[in-house]
Amino acid sequence: MPRVICLGEVLIDQIAEDVGVDYEQVSSWKPYFGGAPANVACGLAKLGTPVSLISSVGQDTAGADLLDQLRTAGVETSGVQVYPESVTREVYITRDARGDRQFNRFNGDEQTVFADTLLSADHLPEHLFADAKFLVLGTLGLANPQTSRAIGRALKLAEENFVRVVVDVNWRAMFWKNPEQVIKLLPVLLKYTDFLKMTEDEAKLLFRLTSPAAIAQAYNHLEGIIITNGDQDCRYYLGERQGKHPAFPVHTVDTTGAGDAFLAAFIHKIYHAPLTNLLDLKFGDQAIAYASAAGALSTLNVGAISGQPSDRQICEFLALRQAKQ
Repeated sequence: MPRVICLGEVLIDQIAEDVGVDYEQVSSWKPYFGGAPANVACGLAKLGTPVSLISSVGQDTAGADLLDQLRTAGVETSGVQVYPESVTREVYITRDARGDRQFNRFNGDEQTVFADTLLSADHLPEHLFADAKFLVLGTLGLANPQTSRAIGRALKLAEENFVRVVVDVNWRAMFWKNPEQVIKLLPVLLKYTDFLKMTEDEAKLLFRLTSPAAIAQAYNHLEGIIITNGDQDCRYYLGERQGKHPAFPVHTVDTTGAGDAFLAAFIHKIYHAPLTNLLDLKFGDQAIAYASAAGALSTLNVGAISGQPSDRQICEFLALRQAKQ
């Protein structure tokens, strides 16, 4: 079967067990599997879509543990590179009373070489692209020259093999030494992009627009644009039509990885149907509702992976909501 390729960072989220306190006041941290592309890959595997991850880890305990967890989750890992002289990145995350998270710092110091900055273009598994349907990536890898070159090579391979490219902006300024570089690199990335997902804040920051239709006019080659707005709503442009879906209210515990669960569910829906179905407004609405349900359900547990729902859980959640209307 054709597969989905997720490319980018896999790391450890160190999440504060104390809620509603600043970084300095946290008494204990708990490690969770993380990294947006890895989260999406695990979400797709749980939903039953064949998926591979292209990434890089250190030859350390954290890297070995992450590889084990990926394989256990059902993600194919032949594209994960291992670098002995590097460190697998850890991100320290605090949460407020609503479950919204804040990224505070990394492990190591200014001299630490993180494995996710070393992804090699020369060692990309080109055979994976020959039977892939989607390539999914974000912008964090563009912050580092070597990984940025690997992204460029992956985009060329996707183009050569007619693989559609899905980009989740996933803007994190703390990963960039020079955050203003994204303004130069993003337009290059968008030339290869077919589906674009971002938050409303990211749309304001990078495009100065919050309307998917307006962005579509500026980038008319895009097949789909999705703008999420936390617990408020999701606006989208699919099949040359604009729509809006409210977020599902739930008792949120932790929002880490909610956007990744959303994206995995959306890709799962369009993977298992002809893309011409996006011209059907009803199908687009159903795909966004399915993704919104996955994002909501993922916030009921701590960590990006533990709360990712199965197809059955999403369908039962949607059926229950529909019955209450």
